[in-house]
Amino acid sequence: MKSNLSKRLLIIALLAVLGGCAAAPMAPEPRAFVLPVERQAALAAGLELLVERGYVIRHADAELGRVEAVSAAWPGYRLRLEVDESPHGALISFSGQRGNQPLAPHSLDPLLVELQAALGLAP
Repeated sequence: MKSNLSKRLLIIALLAVLGGCAAAPMAPEPRAFVLPVERQAALAAGLELLVERGYVIRHADAELGRVEAVSAAWPGYRLRLEVDESPHGALISFSGQRGNQPLAPHSLDPLLVELQAALGLAP
């Protein structure tokens, strides 16, 4: 009887330890900046940029200012573009994931630079 109780306690302890390893994935951290353009123009240019880079648009909503896309070439890569109104123009942000892992924010900088150039605002 004592052996049976010990086995049960061991199983419960193992399940508790393994359950702690299954933490929820972190939300991707966005990379953002403000450009002196209209919100709709920034959203349209961002959508076009993603398509040119080989992303498949899964969802786009102009009212919400949001585009969600997945890479056709690299399975598991997902990007999200959000464009909001700001007093100085459009607040543009990119965030992404590879599988369940968020992309490093600095890895999204090339997209923001390309979008800036597409809008005719490159330095």
